[in-house]
Amino acid sequence: MSERLEAIVHGGDLDAARMRFPGAPEPWIDLSTGINPCPYPLPELAGDAWQRLPQKSDEWTLRQVAACRYRAEGPENVVCAPGTQALIQVLPRLVRPTHVAIVGPTYAEHAVAWQREGHDVVEIPYIEAAGVADVVVVVNPNNPTGRVTDTGRLRELAASLHARGSLLVVDEAFVDVMPDQVSLVPCLPPATVVLRSFGKMYGLAGARLGFAIAHEALAERLRQALGPWAVAGPALAIGAAALADERWLSAARERLIADSRRLDAVLAASGCDILGGTSLFRLAAHPRASQLADVLGCHGIHVRRFSYAPTWLRLGLPGSEMAWQRLGLALAGTGETQVGSSPGEQACRSDFR
Repeated sequence: MSERLEAIVHGGDLDAARMRFPGAPEPWIDLSTGINPCPYPLPELAGDAWQRLPQKSDEWTLRQVAACRYRAEGPENVVCAPGTQALIQVLPRLVRPTHVAIVGPTYAEHAVAWQREGHDVVEIPYIEAAGVADVVVVVNPNNPTGRVTDTGRLRELAASLHARGSLLVVDEAFVDVMPDQVSLVPCLPPATVVLRSFGKMYGLAGARLGFAIAHEALAERLRQALGPWAVAGPALAIGAAALADERWLSAARERLIADSRRLDAVLAASGCDILGGTSLFRLAAHPRASQLADVLGCHGIHVRRFSYAPTWLRLGLPGSEMAWQRLGLALAGTGETQVGSSPGEQACRSDFR
């Protein structure tokens, strides 16, 4: 596996951005993640939610709601976890060291988690190149490209893997913004585990809540590996309220589609080519992407860069009209900037175009 997949860089690191651009205006606008900037309104919690240990009955309630929301066969198939990242790290421990193929480029934590547990990991461009790999990992839709792999092709792959006692892992972290048929959860194939993120669509990444959906035996192994009280009580309650709110989800999907189209127009006007993404984030290309990211950093706007694709930038959605205006001014080169002497800020002395 390449160095790119071993050296993990994530969005959301505002501490690092502030160090690179100490003169940038506050508050920072974090567009470096694919998290909904307009979060689900927090429900009122029981008075003892922060005092008592999470109850099995509360987890069961969330599993029932999640099974309904994700169209799983039943709550027995749902595993609640403190974020999908925890599941990404646990899964490789349940499989003896073997050959793992990951469709990429994609979310780098998958490769590192399997490598850490002694697996032989290779990156492949599409699922048909998996060959004799015993584990295949697919992020669908992909991050950062937004590429969607057809569920029919995934079911065929799952059947092939099942026949030889192997495993398919499908990370559906961003599928909430896609048409329902993109998800593999309904009629879940054998030898398959699907990961679902709560924090991205519902804008509550700090709740640290995620799910695995698998057939009962594998689901139970995952629950045992996570141990007792894996998810905080308040997160269980918030998750159950949010996942049951279909009206909010429908309205959020419509708003995200409109905002992603607006972002495409803003980026195109600045000379960027739109390569893909989802309605939670857009992947753009610019011949001087790194310098463009520096200019945005000087204006207190954090975006995601890619060392393996130096012309790429990934941008999430602004969450307010003021944030939209700041982004537009920064891209137009007309915003007021405090230019200092840090390496990042020095790059802002010239126009990026």
